Amino acid sequence: MKKIILFFQESFAELKNVTWPGRDEVISSTKVVLASTVVIAAVLGLVDFILVKLVDLVF
Repeated sequence: MKKIILFFQESFAELKNVTWPGRDEVISSTKVVLASTVVIAAVLGLVDFILVKLVDLVF
């Protein structure tokens, strides 16, 4: 039981040393993730469409 308590005490102490990102940084990172997701989804959708058309042409 002492090890568990020590673990949580050390965890909370480490969390005090963390440099948390600011609001602007979080918003900027979220925009990058969303834009990347949309671009990758569009590329994969285009590749899927082309492959389906090629398979339909062959068969």
